Amino acid sequence: MSVETSRGLVKNLNIWEAIGISVALMAPSMAANINPQGTATTVGRAVPLAFALATAGVLLVAYGFVRLCQNFHHAGSVYGFVGATMGPRSGVVAGWGLMGTYIFYGGVTSMAAGIFGTKFLDELGVWRHQPAWSGFLVGGIAIVLAYLLAVVPARNGTRILLTVEGITVTLIVITAIIIFAKLVGGSAPGGHKVDMSVFTIPSGTGTSSVFLGVVFGFLSFAGFEAASTLGEEAKNPRKDIPRAILGTAIFGGIYFVLITAVEVMGFGTDAAGVKAFIGSGSLMGDLGTSYVASWVGTTITLGAALSAFGCLLACVVGASRLLFALGRDSGSARLARVSVKNGTPATATMFIVLAVAVIDFGWKLIWHVQPFDVFVGSGVIGTLILLVAYALATIGAVKFLFFTGAKKAKSWEIIIPIAGLILLAYTLYRNVIPFPTSGAARAYPVVGALWLLIGAIGVVARPGLAAKVGAKLTADENLSAAR
Repeated sequence: MSVETSRGLVKNLNIWEAIGISVALMAPSMAANINPQGTATTVGRAVPLAFALATAGVLLVAYGFVRLCQNFHHAGSVYGFVGATMGPRSGVVAGWGLMGTYIFYGGVTSMAAGIFGTKFLDELGVWRHQPAWSGFLVGGIAIVLAYLLAVVPARNGTRILLTVEGITVTLIVITAIIIFAKLVGGSAPGGHKVDMSVFTIPSGTGTSSVFLGVVFGFLSFAGFEAASTLGEEAKNPRKDIPRAILGTAIFGGIYFVLITAVEVMGFGTDAAGVKAFIGSGSLMGDLGTSYVASWVGTTITLGAALSAFGCLLACVVGASRLLFALGRDSGSARLARVSVKNGTPATATMFIVLAVAVIDFGWKLIWHVQPFDVFVGSGVIGTLILLVAYALATIGAVKFLFFTGAKKAKSWEIIIPIAGLILLAYTLYRNVIPFPTSGAARAYPVVGALWLLIGAIGVVARPGLAAKVGAKLTADENLSAAR
């Protein structure tokens, strides 16, 4: 008996399981422990300010996703949404872009799992004097485990992800409260105190640098929209998916701004503090050790490693659904196969996992880099692609809501997505102009543009494919707007 078929995905997810995939891909535990360091390299102490700007952008973008998910539900997320509102060619490019983001973020999170995992083993004394390839080994193990979990029913995976994140985030929040209390009370190590300068731009820091730092803010939020890929597996998609997306975005904004503020103050806002902040192996882990107890720091580091793994799993789940949807509509029987036993797109999952492995180990073998280098590079590339996918989804939402038939929202609400587009465009502009001239950063915008160009060339060079996809999208009942 064949283990795969072309039958549809199984509707068995509730709102909490949809939230689980979004929260897991956003990975607040992992993000709070490593992403702010990338921001600090460009804006210094003003990390919370950069995250506040990213929060504003994400909430503006979330409006479009929420409105679209109230009317459509599709495993292809932006592929289906943009395809239904702007045409099949635009839909394929958007879906290809978001899938690319999830694949590159798979590289980010597998390397984060390696970084935090090896640090945890070192702190326990289990594996000291680690070789340079230790992070890649642990990251590789994480990739294998992610594949094994991704091919089981999504319900089981999302429950695990939500539980892990909930426990770790709770510990981080408790630790942050203790740190803040010591900062207020004057008993903080090093004499550090509450310093609201973290919300101001340091002297000599230009606007371009601030928006370079905002990219890592978007990286931290990336995945808030991941629940949209589960539209065909949710029991009540037009209600639960929008709530999951908006709730995750609001939670992320409050969490990241407050936690990064405590982190920067905890290390200190002077030059020495910022240097220590950037050099930390686990931001809240190190602060937990110095402000509370060593076991707290070690536990947070373990939680960050598990969070990174959970995010990796969510990336694989989200990307496999996108590849499944693209394969199904383009006529690829192989990519459209669904496991009889588990009701998941097993073949698409395998291809995604292989792509993540190629990014990680190809980067290592060709350029002899360290896990953190892969983390930063994949993060920037994935985020630049993501901003384009967000922009296409937002344009599609504007067209659908305000310029297709009867208006489906109040006229004044158009201000929200337009403001989101302006912020997305400016962030992209500031990350390309002036063009990076040194180091690996020169390649990031080029790789991101090449990924999107491949998708665009694919639909232009094969008009028959675009026609086939358009017919599938038109006939898909999941893309029939709610009335």
